[in-house]
Amino acid sequence: MNKNNGMNYAPKGIKMNKVVEKGEFSFAAIGLDHGHIYGMANGLIEAGGELVAVYDPDPEKVNKFCSIYPTAQAVSSKKEILEDPSIKLVACASVPSERGNIGLEVLNHGKHYFADKPAFTTLEQLEKARKKTQETGFKWGIYYSERLHVESAVFAGQLIEEGAIGRVVQVMGTGPHRANPQSRPDWFFDPEYFGGILCDIGSHQIEQFLYFAGAKDAEVLHSKVGNYHFQDYEKFEDFGDATLVADNGATFYFRVDWLTPDGLGTWGDGRVFILGTEGYIEVRKYIDIARETSSNHLYLVNHDGEKHFDCNGKVGFPFFGEFILDCLNGTENAMPQEHAFKAAELCIQAQEKAMRINT
Repeated sequence: MNKNNGMNYAPKGIKMNKVVEKGEFSFAAIGLDHGHIYGMANGLIEAGGELVAVYDPDPEKVNKFCSIYPTAQAVSSKKEILEDPSIKLVACASVPSERGNIGLEVLNHGKHYFADKPAFTTLEQLEKARKKTQETGFKWGIYYSERLHVESAVFAGQLIEEGAIGRVVQVMGTGPHRANPQSRPDWFFDPEYFGGILCDIGSHQIEQFLYFAGAKDAEVLHSKVGNYHFQDYEKFEDFGDATLVADNGATFYFRVDWLTPDGLGTWGDGRVFILGTEGYIEVRKYIDIARETSSNHLYLVNHDGEKHFDCNGKVGFPFFGEFILDCLNGTENAMPQEHAFKAAELCIQAQEKAMRINT
C-alpha cells in the first residue's frame, strides 16, 4: 500500500475470506483512471472473485494492472468484456463523469456493476442508474472505501449495532487528503470531470453518516467550498464542508480538504466522531498522530469505561463477500441499493448548494 498517496492506496486483507469457489464469480475491470481500482480488485479477489479481464484505452495502465493481477487478460475493447457471458460483474474506476454511462452499458449487458466513488457527477446520471437497476434487477455497487475498506470503521459499525453507545445522535467526519498535484491527471482539477470536492471525497463522509446513524435520508442544511492554496488551478476546490440532518433526527458535520502537509506519515488523517446517548466513539482511520504510525485505531467511551482498540488485521472487510453473495442471490446484505444511491444523491446536492468562499 502507498500510504503517502490516497489515489494509490489499496488495502489488502490479512487473510482470504472466500465466500465462493473457483469459477463461481468471474469479474472484469473497465477504466483504470483512479488507483481505487486496485483496492476494489483486492477486496473482490480476497472474497473469492476471479479477475479475468481488463480494458482501458491506455496500454501503460493496462500493463501495470496485469503485472499485479496476472489472471486478468488484457482485451482490446469494452465490447469483449460486456459480451462475455461468463463475467458476472464489472468494476470501474474511470474518470468520474464517465462512470454513470459505463454502468448503464454494463447493466444493459446483464452484468452487475461496481463503481468507484463518486459513481455520479450529476443527479441526471443518478436517476438513470436508479431506473436501470429497477428495470434490470442488477446491482450497482459503489466503493465507499473510507468505511468499507477501513477495519476501524467496520468495527465502529459493529459496536453501534451491538448498542455500545446507545442511539446515535451526532456524527462528525474529517476527510483530509494530500493533493500530490504533480502526479494527478488533468481531470483531477476540473469539477466537470470529478464533480467537485463535496461530490468526490465528500461522498465517503455522507455515506458513513447514513450508515452509522441508521438513517435512510437526510437534508443538506448548508455547504461551502473554496480554493485556499492551489490558485494555479482556478476551478479546483481544496476545501469543503457541510451540515446535514437525517430523517431520524441525527445531525452531521463534515469537512474535507486537499491540504494534508508533507510531514504527516500518511496521505490523510481521516477521523470520525460518533456521539450516542450512552457513549461515544472516535475512529482514527489511517494514523494516530505523534503516537503510532499504524492505522485503524478506535477509541470507545461508555458506561463501562474507556477503551482503545487496535483493529489492524483483526476485523476484516466483510462488504466484499457480502456483495458477491448479494449479486448471486439477489439479497441486500452488503449495502442496500437505495442507501448507495442516497449517499450519492446527497453529496451531489451538497455540491450544488455549496457557497463558493472568496479566498
